[in-house]
Amino acid sequence: MSATYAELKEAAWRANLDIEELAERTWGNASVADAPAGVMAIKPSGVPYARLAPDDMVVVSLETGKVVEGALRPSSDTPTHRALYRAWPRLGAIAHTHSRYAVAWAQAEQPIPCFGTTHADHFRGSIPVTRRMRKDEIAQAYERNTGLVIVERFEEGGIDPLEIPAALVACHGPFAWGAHADETVENALALETVACMAWRTRALRPEAAAIDDALRDKHFLRKHGPAAYYGQSRKK
Repeated sequence: MSATYAELKEAAWRANLDIEELAERTWGNASVADAPAGVMAIKPSGVPYARLAPDDMVVVSLETGKVVEGALRPSSDTPTHRALYRAWPRLGAIAHTHSRYAVAWAQAEQPIPCFGTTHADHFRGSIPVTRRMRKDEIAQAYERNTGLVIVERFEEGGIDPLEIPAALVACHGPFAWGAHADETVENALALETVACMAWRTRALRPEAAAIDDALRDKHFLRKHGPAAYYGQSRKK
């Protein structure tokens, strides 16, 4: 096994352990991609998190979807991950869960409004929800088409996937992503948190309005913009 694959599998294993609290039982998966190498490592299908080891991760070709390395069957959601990586090469990792509050919004087929600064610290606007998939999309290449409806929603809305690094698939659940594994895990955790906060906001005040654009952008850009100043400098 090459060192590159070993590092990739280790990163994917850690990402899967980090989303375990959002992915009850085996209801979720995370992958980490190496775009220059044209591969990703992803959780094996149906294996409980408690039994996972780094070497269980499956390395898959981004181009063909074929297993490059690994003895187990990759997650059934592998084609969804591939579709997102191929559409958005800037992505370095993806997490899919069935976390409770985010799933509730997906099942209601409603975007998660950006009501406050906690949301804006991570997402520059509401979390979009896809359209329902057609019968033909479900019958043929269902998992790949799951990724494609996410891409379609972002393209139609002119949404930058790194400014809003998450989506809800209608009647299904949430996907989150980022430039690397740690960022992706953080976005997945933040997504469930703001889904819960938004639900409670609506319960308290059904007519609550979204945050003003100026305040939203201030919070997002101070962490993620070109002149970001949140946190400590990484310069030595």
